[in-house]
Amino acid sequence: MVYKFLILSDEVDLFYREIEINSDATFLEFNNAILDSVKYTKDQLTSFFVCENGWEMGEEITLMEMDTNSETDSYVMERTYLDEFIHDEGDRLLFMFDILSERSFFIELKEIMGGEIEKPRCALAQGVAPKQITAEDEFLTNPTSAIGFSGEDFYGDEDFDMDELDEEGFSDMSMDDLY
Repeated sequence: MVYKFLILSDEVDLFYREIEINSDATFLEFNNAILDSVKYTKDQLTSFFVCENGWEMGEEITLMEMDTNSETDSYVMERTYLDEFIHDEGDRLLFMFDILSERSFFIELKEIMGGEIEKPRCALAQGVAPKQITAEDEFLTNPTSAIGFSGEDFYGDEDFDMDELDEEGFSDMSMDDLY
């Protein structure tokens, strides 16, 4: 069986993708097909969430093992198959592509077709995908490059010398002097 998924974003009008993939493919294969369709790099953490009515997030399928607690089920993309969670047209997933800012694509199974395909494919693409990482995320992961500072220039002066700070000069000041 081949699943045809519709992928939408609430960030960009007129953006959508249709991905066709075998029902027995792994979530990792689906992850890669989505990232390829929107030209995102594969160096960020991603997760799928199986959704109930109203896009309520249920089970999470992660890119890598995140939980070592044996009392709860843990699903990893490379070992979890689409047909374990997706069965009927209308089934929904959230694909969180930006974990830090909790940005996601909305995914719905639009059609189940007979047969099989050789590899996942983007059957239809419309619009430009939202940026993979926001400026805030870039700052959190690499603060100096995100705002244009590097190394010794971070303090705004190439000749800045930490040893020049006079600790005794601050001892006579009160908090009121600072504000």
